[in-house]
Amino acid sequence: QVQLVESGGGLVQAGGSLRLSCANSGRTFSSYAMGWFRQAPGKEREFVAAISWGGGSTNYADSVKGRFTISRDNAKNTVYLQMNNLKPEETAVYYCAAGTTIVVVTTTGGIRYWGQGTQVTVSS
Repeated sequence: QVQLVESGGGLVQAGGSLRLSCANSGRTFSSYAMGWFRQAPGKEREFVAAISWGGGSTNYADSVKGRFTISRDNAKNTVYLQMNNLKPEETAVYYCAAGTTIVVVTTTGGIRYWGQGTQVTVSS
């Protein structure tokens, strides 16, 4: 069983940084590729970043490349999203997600488990 709990969201000024964490209380964390998605009010949930089960491969949405970094620590059953140079339009609820491969965790349809989300607000 995979249970994902996000933390680290909050209020930050434009240009600032936040690091989100997603902890899994289950025993099979290292078997899953992990991803981050976000959903702004009135918009669809969109892919942000993904990482393979071993951490050797990553994938990013074009809009965050060079500013966001996804990483994982399988010993701690945790995946991270370091977000730098945040923009007001990136205000959203950020969700952690788990799936079978790094390819499938780039789409909402490929997600097997979702976290409850953490709010990120970027002020201008």
